[in-house]
Amino acid sequence: MPLTALPRPQWLTFDCYGTLIQWDEGLQAAVARILGPSAQSGPLPSPEQFLHVYDGHEHRLERTPPHQRFADITRESLHLTMRELGMAYRPEDADTLIGGISAMPPFPEVVDTLGALKQAGFRLCIISNTDDAIIAGNVSQMGGHIDRVITAEQAGAYKPSRQIFAHAHASLGVTPDQVVHICASPHLDHAAARDIGFRCVWIDRGTGRQCLPDYRPDATVSTLDQVIGLFRQAGWI
Repeated sequence: MPLTALPRPQWLTFDCYGTLIQWDEGLQAAVARILGPSAQSGPLPSPEQFLHVYDGHEHRLERTPPHQRFADITRESLHLTMRELGMAYRPEDADTLIGGISAMPPFPEVVDTLGALKQAGFRLCIISNTDDAIIAGNVSQMGGHIDRVITAEQAGAYKPSRQIFAHAHASLGVTPDQVVHICASPHLDHAAARDIGFRCVWIDRGTGRQCLPDYRPDATVSTLDQVIGLFRQAGWI
C-alpha cells in the first residue's frame, strides 16, 4: 500500500549493515587483508568467492540452535570458510574481521539524514543481526541521533526470525503498524516484513540484491536521503 495512504509512524527502525553502514565495502576490505600475501601463500580465492562461501556458513549458523553470539558465529564461519577453501586459519584473522565490522563507517548521506528525521519528530531505532559490543563502534559514528539499538544478542534470535522483531516492538512499546522499517537486505528484513506485516522501505543501493518473489516493499529509494522526500509526499514531514 502506498505510504500516502498510511498513518505517520511513531518510530523508524533501521537495518544497520548495508543500510546505514558501508557493509559490502568494509567486508571486502577486511577480507582483502586476510587474503593478503603476508597472511597466506599459494593460490587464493577472490574476495567475492571468499565471501560467497563465508555468507553460506554465517547464515546457516545463525539459523542453527542454540543461539550463539555474532562474534562466535563470525569466528566459526571464517574457520569453516578457510578450511573449505584450503587456507590456513589463524585466530587473528577473526579479530581482523570483527574489528573491521565495528570500524565500518556510515554511508555519506546517513548522519545528516538521521539528524533531519530526528528533527522532524521521529524516534530512531536500529534492529541488527549483531552483538552489542560490535555495533557500538558503528553507532558512535552516527551523530548521536539513534535512540535505541536492538541486537540479535538482546533478542536471542537473528533476522528473519519473528523473535527479534517481536522483541524490538515490545521494547519500543509499539505495534507493527506504528513503525516503518528501512532496510537494504531483502532476504532478511523483507521476509520478516512479509510475515509480520510491518511497513517497509527498501534502500536499493544497486548491489544486485533482489526482492523476494512474493513480497514488494511499500516504497523503494536508492539512498537514505531520498526517504526525506518520500515522507514529505506522504505528509509525514
